[in-house]
Amino acid sequence: MLQLSNISKIYRTKTIETTALHQINLDIKQGEFLSIMGPSGCGKSTLLNIMGLLDEPSQGHLLVDGQQINNYSSKSTSRFRNEKIGFIFQSFHLIPDLKVIDNVELPLLYRSISGKERRRLASEALDSVGLANRKAHFPSQLSGGQKQRVAIARAIVGRPKIILADEPTGNLDSVMGDEVMDILINLNKESGATIVMVTHDERMAKKTDRLVRLYDGAQVA
Repeated sequence: MLQLSNISKIYRTKTIETTALHQINLDIKQGEFLSIMGPSGCGKSTLLNIMGLLDEPSQGHLLVDGQQINNYSSKSTSRFRNEKIGFIFQSFHLIPDLKVIDNVELPLLYRSISGKERRRLASEALDSVGLANRKAHFPSQLSGGQKQRVAIARAIVGRPKIILADEPTGNLDSVMGDEVMDILINLNKESGATIVMVTHDERMAKKTDRLVRLYDGAQVA
């Protein structure tokens, strides 16, 4: 589902060159739940952004669902990303002025489907994360765990094959973190979605199929 070959990312200014990633090689199978760990600044989020087509590697090749994206136009890349990939962020990134169901609908606005169908899919996604009774609430009326569940619903509403989660339990206490993790595990098993999760939490990482460790931009395990 995701194949990274000799992926490197280098940031350059006039006076300094910083290597964020160095020759990363990863094959992530369809339906796999992979976690990525490492100290702050080791390149975890950079790697996730490259997998999610939010950033481009300086060197190397990336295949997503068998497609090489390097030569895609910006518009084609955006369309491909919207159809294939769902994102979950540590800080939720919900729009405070929109109701929960409207937040969940957002990825569908870029597709040629009716408003009625968008609403139906958003309702189904919220039902699947146990928030059927919160559709008309605003984010400020939700707990941290509920906000993250809304973020998960938004990530899965378009039924993507790949879900990328950046510290999805990082802002939650252990109880809420376990609840969110259980949702991700069930989603992986029931829908067959491929999930890649960045985390600092060893306990959460051990619940996934495979663990990759980064250090100073390089894969060490």
